[in-house]
Amino acid sequence: MPIDFHLSPSQAGTHQAARSLARNLLLPSRQTYLQHPPNSPLRFQSTQPTYAAAVSAGLLKGQVSPAHGGTGGTLIESAILVEECYSVEPSTALTIFATGLGLTPLNLAAGPQHVEFLAPFLSGEGSPLASLVFSEPGGVANALEKGAKGFQTTARQEGDEWVINGEKMWATNCAGWDFKGCDLACVVCRDVTTPLEEGQEPQDKVMIILVTRADLDRNGEGSFEVLRHIATPGHTSVSGPHVRYANVRVPAKNVLCPPGQGAQVAFGSFDGSAVLVGAMGVGLMRAAFDAAIAFAKRDDRGGAVPLLERQAFADLLSGVKMQTEAARALTWKAAHAMENGPGDYDARRELALAAKVFCSEAAVKACTDVINAVGITAYDLDQPFSDLLNTAVVLPIFDGGNVGIRRRHLQQLMLKPTYDAWAATYGPSTSE
Repeated sequence: MPIDFHLSPSQAGTHQAARSLARNLLLPSRQTYLQHPPNSPLRFQSTQPTYAAAVSAGLLKGQVSPAHGGTGGTLIESAILVEECYSVEPSTALTIFATGLGLTPLNLAAGPQHVEFLAPFLSGEGSPLASLVFSEPGGVANALEKGAKGFQTTARQEGDEWVINGEKMWATNCAGWDFKGCDLACVVCRDVTTPLEEGQEPQDKVMIILVTRADLDRNGEGSFEVLRHIATPGHTSVSGPHVRYANVRVPAKNVLCPPGQGAQVAFGSFDGSAVLVGAMGVGLMRAAFDAAIAFAKRDDRGGAVPLLERQAFADLLSGVKMQTEAARALTWKAAHAMENGPGDYDARRELALAAKVFCSEAAVKACTDVINAVGITAYDLDQPFSDLLNTAVVLPIFDGGNVGIRRRHLQQLMLKPTYDAWAATYGPSTSE
């Protein structure tokens, strides 16, 4: 059979290591950050020792490609890791995985001249944070359409330096542990050195510039500022504030993607993370199912039999279980296809987008279904259900919102004259 869902020895090892990591390292951090007020920045800062332990365990080096000195494995192994962590403690886990997203542009586009920027993340020491600094306060879903204003964070070349100005928002880890800037920020911005010429598209001006903490310190006070810490209903130990770059000067060597190449690398980074958001959704669905079935076995709501023997409860729960299995299968298929095919990149990318959309929306529904099944007890904060829902609701709207970005990308793929619907399953179609 060409299709086999048995885990390979390497995948099984990843699964066991992830289970241990989630339960023995991530879960205890939850009790630590919950000691601080809801949405206090102290929650994020209190997870730094856990993050440092994860660094020591190799989790950052494992998110860097072997081509750049890392120990990164396959995308399926990453999906297994993410699912396991999200089923136990998603908030602390997101800070770790967001550094992986912050390093993805380098995995895709770094040259020998960028080795120094990756060094802190390969050492296995400290608690370095990376961030893909993409979103802006006014939104970016339509920033690259013809005639649009484009990204409002700008870069202007002045001699051997680039000068960055603008505001960003929702970029996890971008402010660092002390809110004065992270160790490495991949800042997606618009080149305004010269005006957009007739015939050029907005993406022709998009670039990615690497901004290190050393760069910010060298620029001095006021060059980087946190304008607001954003209060969120879920992921309450995560930091993704509204920040401002003001006349930040960096050397030309910090350009990762010159104008015209930044958009492709940024969206390529989000193609890979789309699969991992799918895995996040699966982890939350799994946690919701496990909590609900445990409740149904021990509680009878005053009746003669446990709740699980009630048809209405069992129907809702079996639906969640089926959706979880379907979501995992799609996630694993997308992860395998992204790296192995069949089909061209567009065909494989379609599966990644589908995994992000389907699994994120299925996770929200799964959480609401188990809440309906459990009933009013699910509204008790001592139960896990409301926290699972608060965590799940962000999945369809972050990492490229499903409505504004992900489904639009799916639409663009279908509109292409070369669109081949089933190429990622059966290979490219051939004319008869």
